[in-house]
Amino acid sequence: MSKIQMKMPLVEMDGDEMTRIIWKQIKDIVIEPFVDLKTEYFDLGLPHRDETDDQVTIDAANRAAELGVAVKCATITPNAQRMDEYHLKQMWKSPNGTIRAILDGTVFRAPILVKGISPFVSCWKKPITLARHAYGDVYRDVEMYVSGKATAELVVTYEDGRKEVKKIHEFKGPGVIEGMHNLDASIEAFARSCFMYALDIKQDLWFATKDTISKVYDHRFKDIFQEIYDNEFKDKFEEAGITYFYTLIDDAVARVMRSEGGILWACKNYDGDVMSDMVASACGSLAMMTSVLVSPSGKYEYEAAHGTVTRHYYRYLKGETTSTNPMATLFAWTGALRKRGQLDDLPDLVDFADRLEKASIDTIEEGVITGDLNALMDHPNKKVVDTAAFLHAIADKLN
Repeated sequence: MSKIQMKMPLVEMDGDEMTRIIWKQIKDIVIEPFVDLKTEYFDLGLPHRDETDDQVTIDAANRAAELGVAVKCATITPNAQRMDEYHLKQMWKSPNGTIRAILDGTVFRAPILVKGISPFVSCWKKPITLARHAYGDVYRDVEMYVSGKATAELVVTYEDGRKEVKKIHEFKGPGVIEGMHNLDASIEAFARSCFMYALDIKQDLWFATKDTISKVYDHRFKDIFQEIYDNEFKDKFEEAGITYFYTLIDDAVARVMRSEGGILWACKNYDGDVMSDMVASACGSLAMMTSVLVSPSGKYEYEAAHGTVTRHYYRYLKGETTSTNPMATLFAWTGALRKRGQLDDLPDLVDFADRLEKASIDTIEEGVITGDLNALMDHPNKKVVDTAAFLHAIADKLN
């Protein structure tokens, strides 16, 4: 069988631990037998990031901006324990945060729904799509340990030498301090992406922050969203029969839990990280979630929304068989291949991505599943298999 040809390469960002193993299995079993895969490879595994002083992450993001489409494996964001485990030079920043800062844009995440797995929230009937701002906040923070009695101040120095100073806290003893920032231009791009995506999928858009507490930082988000909606999108939303409204993040959580779904919920960076995990878990599994970063200039980076599955990796290192769900990583690949096909006018590549997704969903709905879905799946003849066997079952359908 002749393989489907590609014109332009994808940016391929490899990752860490169990997802790195699954990454190769997906390529070997369900992609490369059918597609003459062209990628520019960047190793974002933690050891190589440390070797390059994290320059490899910056290089990968810049190349993604040039080629327009990237696919990324899950990666470790190191903490103190990981510093010791991997003997790192320093506690490197989140690779996702670095990539998102360079590409900007918005992360859209949605659950992969299959027959036989009902959401834990019984009133949810339709997918809830999370729109997550992809720049700033805690992912670009500056932190400091205060070792003793001290005065902490926030100082802004303008180009003309003018300064604004605000006292943060009068420390009586040791503590910690953190500085965050965001940009009007990035918030505007986030807002426009959300409004345009809501029109594309014809779903109501909710935006939520905590402006009652953060009366400058979060309120700036609220004001920019409202200004752009009123000036650019209000008439379009009314014509499409959809609505936009702002609410507090805690109120949004309560509303979402009582809704039937079918909404686009826009959140700031960290809120979106947490809430997308909540929606994914409530719909079955963190491994059943799609994720794509869309930049204002039309660049796309597809990734798995979950972590590196460390627990399974340690079992794998002992030679034990693992049944790790590859769906989120698989759908990152299909999303990237589909977008590459759309941009390069390759209908066969687009069709392959569609068929691969259908084959994977059909495999689950027929009862062939990984271990994480066993307690969730309502099927009379379900069969739990390891990751490789699951991927081979999908490949059999493609054949």
